[in-house]
Amino acid sequence: VAVMGHVGLTPQAISVIGGFRAQGRTAVRARALLDEALRLQDAGCFSIVLECVPANVAAAITDTLEIPTIGIGAGGGTSGQVLVFHDMLGMLSHPHHEQFVPKFCKKYAQVGHAIQEGLQEYKNDVESGVFPGDDYSPYVMSEGEK
Repeated sequence: VAVMGHVGLTPQAISVIGGFRAQGRTAVRARALLDEALRLQDAGCFSIVLECVPANVAAAITDTLEIPTIGIGAGGGTSGQVLVFHDMLGMLSHPHHEQFVPKFCKKYAQVGHAIQEGLQEYKNDVESGVFPGDDYSPYVMSEGEK
């Protein structure tokens, strides 16, 4: 089984550490992240995600490892980049979601508002009986079978 490691902020730990918090911001903690990455490499991971760590720490880890790294909120010194597409496309338009989009995430679009409008229009059409209507009910029985 191919395994990708994950170092730095791990989403499952957000409630334990009190939210989206950068990791490795001291020399001691940065060294601990490097040691963790080395252990994951030694355990057989084919790659490691570095999340929410200072750019210089991520670059040092990347330079040390023999496997590629993928950064998310870790600067440009990693082997590759990733963002959560819901965040980068602004897919969730609820006001509470705006509070939880990570600082490192550049929004490339705001499709959440269009999604919300489309869902509301669909709901209105269904409730009023406009949808599906004849235009969207194309399947009919042959005259002989009616």
